[in-house]
Amino acid sequence: MLEYSLFRRLPLWSQVEELNRHGILLARRELPGWKIALYSFNNYYVEVWSGKGVNIPATFKKTAGALTILEPYLDTLEAEDLLKIE
Repeated sequence: MLEYSLFRRLPLWSQVEELNRHGILLARRELPGWKIALYSFNNYYVEVWSGKGVNIPATFKKTAGALTILEPYLDTLEAEDLLKIE
């Protein structure tokens, strides 16, 4: 699997492909006009925003805590899903 620092340097479309191949899909949510998927990738969280014909990966700063990242997804997460995280 690609190291996270190298992943961040890839073009956005390549990041989405890498997440689809090697990321662990944790949760999904929706906002008007967007579908957002949360992935675990190499011990980091990455969101992919899909809508309007584009897929945009968004990474989080190291200072973002897991609870802050997961909070928008809490309504859709099951405890079983969290146990899948490696």
